Amino acid sequence: MASSWRRTIGNLRSFVGNSMGGVRGGANLASWVVAGTLAYYLWVKPSQDLKREQEPLQLLIQIGTWKNENRFLIHRKRV
Repeated sequence: MASSWRRTIGNLRSFVGNSMGGVRGGANLASWVVAGTLAYYLWVKPSQDLKREQEPLQLLIQIGTWKNENRFLIHRKRV
């Protein structure tokens, strides 16, 4: 009975090790750091920057300053 749970844990460790590419030690850690850094700068940071850039516009739309119907009128000088 004791060997069955040890075998299960061993199989689980083998599966996890193989799913991470089979690389062990410092090379494995370095590859995960590189992958995480690339993911951050290619996906996470641009989406955060876009949200940060759009926040003031969303606030203005909520306040209602952009809903002014006269914003497209051309004001002409009187002669």
